[in-house]
Amino acid sequence: MAKISSPTETERCIESLIAVFQKYAGQDGHGLTLSKTEFLNFMNTELGAFTKNQKDPCVLDRIMKKLDLNSDGQLDFPEFLNLIGGLAQACHECFMNRVR
Repeated sequence: MAKISSPTETERCIESLIAVFQKYAGQDGHGLTLSKTEFLNFMNTELGAFTKNQKDPCVLDRIMKKLDLNSDGQLDFPEFLNLIGGLAQACHECFMNRVR
């Protein structure tokens, strides 16, 4: 029997992203997408430092509209990943600017 290895750091990160999406997407009973309320709960809980530093109270509404590529008022997992990817890219650029 083959020995099952422990998940890699990257695999654990992917599992974590899926788990977080499912945690918030399931709050209204429709676990495949994030409603606006679920998105706001996610942003305020998981990315509180980002949301607290925003001067514009409508910024989260604009972010959701921009991410909602099919304009259905919900964020599916690929749309959610666009947010995560964009934030990761911005953090990476900030980090690279500091080391230069």
